[in-house]
Amino acid sequence: MSEKEPAIKVLVVDDGRDNREFIVDYILKPNGFVPLLARDGAEGMEMVRKHHPDLILLDLQMPRMNGMQMLDALQAEGWDIPVILMTFHGSEEVAIEVYRKGVRDYVKKPYTVEEMLEAMERAMSEVRLRQDKEALTRRLLHANAMLNRRLRDLNMLYQIGKSVTGLMSLKQLLPRIVDAAVQVSNAEQGSLLLWEREQLVCRAMRTHVDSNAQPCYEFTDNPIALQVIQKGQSMRLGPEELERYRAQNPALPMAVACVPLRVRERVFGALCVENVSMSAAPFSPQNVSMLEMLSDYAAIAISNARNYAALQEATARQTETMRAAFERYVAPSVVERVLQNPEMLQLGGARREISVLFADLRGYTAFAEQAPPEEVVALLNEYFSLTMDVVFSREGTLDKFLGDGAMVFFNAPEEQPDHVYRAVDAALTLQHMLAEHNAARSNLGLAFGIGVHMGEAIVGNVGARQAMNYTAIGDTVNVAKRLQEHAQAGEVLISAAVVQRLGERVEVESVGAVPIKGRQQPIEAYRLLALG
Repeated sequence: MSEKEPAIKVLVVDDGRDNREFIVDYILKPNGFVPLLARDGAEGMEMVRKHHPDLILLDLQMPRMNGMQMLDALQAEGWDIPVILMTFHGSEEVAIEVYRKGVRDYVKKPYTVEEMLEAMERAMSEVRLRQDKEALTRRLLHANAMLNRRLRDLNMLYQIGKSVTGLMSLKQLLPRIVDAAVQVSNAEQGSLLLWEREQLVCRAMRTHVDSNAQPCYEFTDNPIALQVIQKGQSMRLGPEELERYRAQNPALPMAVACVPLRVRERVFGALCVENVSMSAAPFSPQNVSMLEMLSDYAAIAISNARNYAALQEATARQTETMRAAFERYVAPSVVERVLQNPEMLQLGGARREISVLFADLRGYTAFAEQAPPEEVVALLNEYFSLTMDVVFSREGTLDKFLGDGAMVFFNAPEEQPDHVYRAVDAALTLQHMLAEHNAARSNLGLAFGIGVHMGEAIVGNVGARQAMNYTAIGDTVNVAKRLQEHAQAGEVLISAAVVQRLGERVEVESVGAVPIKGRQQPIEAYRLLALG
């Protein structure tokens, strides 16, 4: 059963009551959003900590704590929430500054309902993607918890059943039970019968001329076994007691002992032994007692084997379903690690060397302004699919989609000694494939600007237990992002560290120094021309 999509919570942080009321009455409530209100940044941070909103509409000029200060507070506390900035005062410098602080979009006051909804819709793509990933993570955790509980139950039953056979295959288990019954009762032959689909079926049999029991599937109307199953009581019959049954079946043996197979109060079969020789002695009460003890273990072993087979089939289907759904968002290597090791979903990270690739679609904004929304979404999905194909074919990890761009890293979670080469190869291949794709669509003029850098970063699950992402954090990530921002359409910029690692395998040309926010010294950047 599919989960109901949760309502999106939108926090409005604005010191103007009229603006807050306008947003709530004309934008949020009519479109099904859950509004949260704050009059300044300090109050906004309290609402963030308490309600964990999905989107923030943030005013720039406010008392006590303004918009810039709140953006700093969000970053300092590690909140990854899309923010749309609202302000009367706008400039290119302000836009650059707020985008670097995590703002997803920028709306100048006064704005129309349509302008705000368009900005929110752009930000919502990231929110919905995160919600999908969180829902899939919850399902995966629930599936693994259920699997672990059922496996514990099966292991407990198996410890009891293994004293009889230690087998989990019914085809092997049932004949072994018959052999054990013949042995403990000193009988000449035996059979195991199960009540299946309102019929009695002999599933394993050993005759007095056989050395071992064999599996079978034969319908029977054995009157003694039917009576044992119906009444749930053992029967011990000698020659005299069998006379009343012999008229219906002259081939009846000289002595019979038959006990029910039950789990709790449900009887689902019978275990019978027989003596057919004229000289054979009748079965004793001790023989029946031994059979009853064996039948207790046998019933549990049979139930165990049935449950195990059903669980294997259900688990295989469930695992494949979860794998198919989860692989839409993370690399297959991550999926396999999660399916095998649920502890991977715990919070935390580790320092390791990675290669980071940022790609951003140039020309998208102009195209989106002219094309119908349906065509824009379809085109964006095509480019995202192309990106995922290239990245996953090189076993990279897709960190996230950022509007019309993507962040990818290599060498995590699994070791990849050639991770730098993989990242550069992915970048170059992505440009080539995009060029071919555009040519097939009469060249829409869209191209990726790509930046690649390598170095140490913290890699792991970051966020809250209710909402976490497998991601990379650190200066290495920031440098790769800045390189992408300086790359032109169709251009791949790589750092000196990447060039040094690959050596003669890359053909590059210098583009000079690129300033990096937060660093005193710029870095040397190179335009990637070819990869050997």
